[in-house]
Amino acid sequence: MDFIFYAVPGLIMAGALTMAARVLRGALRLRSNWNSGLTAEARCLRTYTTTSGGHGDTAVTTTLHHVYEFTTRDGRTVRFEERNGSGTTLEGDIVPVHYTQAHPERPTAHAPARGRTLAGTVGTLVFLSVIVAFCVGFMATYHAVAADVPFAGMP
Repeated sequence: MDFIFYAVPGLIMAGALTMAARVLRGALRLRSNWNSGLTAEARCLRTYTTTSGGHGDTAVTTTLHHVYEFTTRDGRTVRFEERNGSGTTLEGDIVPVHYTQAHPERPTAHAPARGRTLAGTVGTLVFLSVIVAFCVGFMATYHAVAADVPFAGMP
């Protein structure tokens, strides 16, 4: 029975740490794209939305997607999709994209917003850190209590 009181918080911590790694990796990827200095003009090929939620009491969330295509400096054509782009970008529009020489297949059409990206990343990491700290505290407290109180019927 003790296993549950360690496994569930352990799984929650693993999920929180995985999300933290994904958030950090995404922020670093954006930063490297913006700092690389490589830009190109991309054409918006398609826009569409996806919805999620709406079951029972959950709210509906709509995400705007854009599909872009551009040519790198070395002549390679790259097509990519990006979420949460500008709502004013329509099919056929030309937008600047930022990419790195090492990974031109992972560009961004988001305009540089270093402060906003940093604030969002730090806020998310702090929230996830609180979750991890709570799980560690819960496990430590349970361990301390379980060590002092033996189960009934046990010698």
